[in-house]
Amino acid sequence: DWYDIKAPSMFKMRQVGKTLVNRTQGTRIASDGLKGRVYEVSLADLQSENDAERSFRKFKLVCEDVQGKNCLTNFHGMNLTTDKLRSMVKKWQTLIEACVDAKTTDGYTLRLFCIGFTKKAENSQKKTCYAQSQQVRNIRKKMKDIIAKEVSAVDLKGVVNKLIPDSIASDITKACQGIYPLHDVYIRKVKVQKRPRFDLTKLMEMHGEGTGKGGVTTDPVTGEAVDRPEGYEPPVLDSV
Repeated sequence: DWYDIKAPSMFKMRQVGKTLVNRTQGTRIASDGLKGRVYEVSLADLQSENDAERSFRKFKLVCEDVQGKNCLTNFHGMNLTTDKLRSMVKKWQTLIEACVDAKTTDGYTLRLFCIGFTKKAENSQKKTCYAQSQQVRNIRKKMKDIIAKEVSAVDLKGVVNKLIPDSIASDITKACQGIYPLHDVYIRKVKVQKRPRFDLTKLMEMHGEGTGKGGVTTDPVTGEAVDRPEGYEPPVLDSV
C-alpha cells in the first residue's frame, strides 16, 4: 500500500511524498514496517522553492507514527549536499570546523557540526588569507559557544526553525568578524543523538494539530501549510 509522508508544520510543503509498505498480514502490521523509516528531503522541496538557493540543505525526517494513510514524521537530522561542501573547500584559505553536543529544552540531544572559511580583507594584496592557530582556536570556541547557546534555549521545533534560514551561521559570521573575517559559514550537519520517549501529543503539536495555540492546517489542494488563528471555525458551506 502507498502511504503519504507528512512533514512537520515548520515546513511549508507538508506533503513530502509517498512510501510503499506490505499490507497488514497476520501478525505483521503495516504501520510497524513504516515506523522508523528515514526520508531525506531537500529544503527547497520542503519550502516549495524553485531556486537553487536552499537546495543544498537536506533534512532527514523519521516516521514516528502512522494515522490512517499518513506517516507523521519528525526531524531526524540535517546535512549539506556533498557537492556544496566540496565546492567551498579551496586553497589559500583556512578551513575551521567545530562540533558541539547540545540538549534542547524538550530533551533531544543534538550533535551539530559547523564549518567556516577565512576570507581576504577588502584591501588585501596577499594571495593567501591564513588565520593563526590561536585565531582558529578562538573562532572555534566562539562557534561552539554560539551553537550551544542557541540550541539549549529552545525546543526541537525552535532549532529546526533556526536551521531553515541558517540564522545560527550568520550569528557566527558576525561574532567572528573581530577575530578574522569569515565566509561560507554553515551548520553543515545535525544529528539527533538521543531522543526522549515517544510522546504522541508532542508529535501532533509538531504537526500543528491538537494544540491550544493557533493550529497549522494544510491546504487540501496544494498541500501547503496554512496558518489559522486560535479558535478558527471553517466557513459554513451552502451546498455540499
